[in-house]
Amino acid sequence: MRDAALFFRVLADEARLKIVWLLFHHEELCVCDIMAALGITQSKASRHLATLKHAGLVTDRKDGLWSYYALCSAEDELAKTHLALLRRSLADRPDAAALLKTLHRWLDGKQPGMACAKAAACAAQTAARKTTTTHREAVR
Repeated sequence: MRDAALFFRVLADEARLKIVWLLFHHEELCVCDIMAALGITQSKASRHLATLKHAGLVTDRKDGLWSYYALCSAEDELAKTHLALLRRSLADRPDAAALLKTLHRWLDGKQPGMACAKAAACAAQTAARKTTTTHREAVR
């Protein structure tokens, strides 16, 4: 019963549901891909991915400095059944389709061989500078 409670508790978070949805459609994703699709920081993405990993839903692999995540194949019958149901249920939601479009726009814009984290960090710094500049201008 404890495993079932953990499974449902982990999936009771919207960001983690979105990550699982994205991974239903891609063999693996880099942390920066998840950050871009969900519009969250690296620390939030990593925290959610660690929770999913601890629950046995995802696995990770390192490639140099980058971490890539993939769904684990569910061995537990409860997990297998509910993940299949979740996938079918989310497929009918317009927000799930929009999330996939956001990810695909990000993936299409990535240059082959480009260091993921560097690109995400640059984009985050640029966005932070724009926000800071806009805030300073508004205060003046």
